Amino acid sequence: MENNAALIAQCEERAKQWLSPSFDEETRKAVQAMLDNPDKTELVDAFYRDLEFGTGGLRGIMGAGTNRMNKYIVGMATQGFANYILKAFPGKQCSVVVGHDCRNNGRMFAESVADIFSANGIKVYLFESLRPTPEISYAIRHLGCQAGVNVTASHNPREYNGYKAYWDDGAQVLRPHDVGIIEEVNKVTIDDVKFEGNKELIIPIGGEMDWDYIQAVKQAMVDQDVILRNKDLNIVYSPMHGTGRVIIPMALRSWGFQNIHVVPEQMVIDGNFPTVVSPNPENAEAMTLGMKLGTKLNADLVIASDPDADRLAIVCRNNKGEWEIINGNQTCMMFSWYIIANKKKLGQLKGNEFIVKTIVTTEVIAEIAKKNEVEYMDCYTGFKWIANEIRVNEGKKKYIGGGEESFGFLPYDAVRDKDSPAAICLICEIAAWAKDNGKTLYDLLMDIYAEYGFSREVTINVVRPGKTGADEIKQMMVDFRNNPPTDLGGSKIVLSKDFQLLTATDAAGNVTKLDMPATSNVLQWFCEDGTKVSVRPSGTEPKIKFYLEVKDPSFKSGADYERCMNAAAEKVEAIKKSLNLE
Repeated sequence: MENNAALIAQCEERAKQWLSPSFDEETRKAVQAMLDNPDKTELVDAFYRDLEFGTGGLRGIMGAGTNRMNKYIVGMATQGFANYILKAFPGKQCSVVVGHDCRNNGRMFAESVADIFSANGIKVYLFESLRPTPEISYAIRHLGCQAGVNVTASHNPREYNGYKAYWDDGAQVLRPHDVGIIEEVNKVTIDDVKFEGNKELIIPIGGEMDWDYIQAVKQAMVDQDVILRNKDLNIVYSPMHGTGRVIIPMALRSWGFQNIHVVPEQMVIDGNFPTVVSPNPENAEAMTLGMKLGTKLNADLVIASDPDADRLAIVCRNNKGEWEIINGNQTCMMFSWYIIANKKKLGQLKGNEFIVKTIVTTEVIAEIAKKNEVEYMDCYTGFKWIANEIRVNEGKKKYIGGGEESFGFLPYDAVRDKDSPAAICLICEIAAWAKDNGKTLYDLLMDIYAEYGFSREVTINVVRPGKTGADEIKQMMVDFRNNPPTDLGGSKIVLSKDFQLLTATDAAGNVTKLDMPATSNVLQWFCEDGTKVSVRPSGTEPKIKFYLEVKDPSFKSGADYERCMNAAAEKVEAIKKSLNLE
């Protein structure tokens, strides 16, 4: 931490406000310890800013401070949110859904949120215990609520918690609501927060909503006959200590699958996630126990959901019989292909359907859609943008699927967020279809590459924590804008997109406007050889992300997979060198 005297003084001033009687003794002690510590790193990191809504809402490390998740920050956010809801729906008896996942302090935060909403005259449907994120999204629309809150930090490490704010369409808040909520939150002082709840306005919900949600999940089914013929598909499932533990096995059985095994060590609810380094399905390590059980039981596939059950992970057997982790882009590709190809075969496509992917997700999905004459749309990273496409096209076009490279997919319209219960049921249907056709999921993946083109996608995370890290990330984006690369890995850049300026510039220097619903701090470069590189700061974590996609037109069949993957890895290294990411 650089010794910035003005910044330290500013943080000390903010911290001293947390020594007032409005804060409990434990909090005051923690803040005083930071003030007394000669090393001001922790103090500055805890107080240099207020937590802001990013692509996933409010998310941060738990502890005392304005840049931390604690009952006071949650309280002020909720009071501001309540104020905004009451302004947005004047004269209406407003209602909200409140839920939480398995994380430490999750129940305490959720009950505090419920108390504050109810103290402001807002009816609260509070889930009796932990529930999946997509079920909270479903419940908002199902109950006709104006908003909702889910206390979760999704797949982040154990020291994090978070707060996802939802609007009346069941989607995470977008402009103007996110800006409006932040404006209201910024007006709130700790003394404005109505912590004393009105118990008469808090209604517990649970089992009946589970039933309704599981019935809704069936809308994602494409072909039940294929499931019935393969009802003994051997499935191993892990909830990673989180919210999918009851819902997902129940949903699978409701679809007709009868041979479901769970990873017992990871069925235990535990916010410390004792069996994994990080409960993130993007990390192969998190799937180790599942694969171990899958080997023992000779399973067809191993699946998992993250702690709040919005993301999924899939492991299947490759052509050598070994476990192969299907990455997020491949997962998205398989879903998109299966939904389009099999709805087409069954005569379920009427010509007004569309699918959605995020701009950093593989372009193979665009090829699948184009070749099958189904409209596809690109949107920003964050599932709220996929939900936005569903909302603006409602009544005109039919949404049949959408996803992103970070292991999230939504295969139906009853929910407006990533939905691992529905996606897991559908991937099991796809595995059943593959088995019906004498194939594995891996074989299907190879067939898709052969027909629509091979690509390898790699995400590089450059982590820069704290205030100095945030400044460094900001400067990296400035430098890329002012001095963009001209080639990547030896291939010339032929198209550059700047989503902050909403411009696209071709090789000849011609500039066109990008049609997007808002601006976003994202840069993209497309090369002659089909390479695509996207760069954006994360909205929820202290890092800048580089998304690399490289092509190889020499892929003809599964026999080429290893060779093409190795060649692509070399290409990725060359691109990293071009971007000074070695």
